[in-house]
Amino acid sequence: MAADADSAGPVRLSAWVHGYVQGVGFRWWTRARALELGLTGHATNAADGRVHVVAEGSRAAAERLLALLRSGDTPGRVDLVVESWEAARGGLRGFAER
Repeated sequence: MAADADSAGPVRLSAWVHGYVQGVGFRWWTRARALELGLTGHATNAADGRVHVVAEGSRAAAERLLALLRSGDTPGRVDLVVESWEAARGGLRGFAER
């Protein structure tokens, strides 16, 4: 975890979600949760079947999204979530499904 991500400023969460997460509404569900939490970013299908989630905002909101991704209450089936943190880069608007 980067030292900058521990500061009081906005953070960027990058999460690679493994499992049965494509073609089941996972990106739509993630977008809805992120918007409820006031996060910006995107959820993108990867060619290997994973979904890459990038979310920026408060540390608390990003941690809540991460907990939701791991909760087992998502569409499909999440087997593993690999996370990384850094200071927010900015430039994101809304939350897109890609």
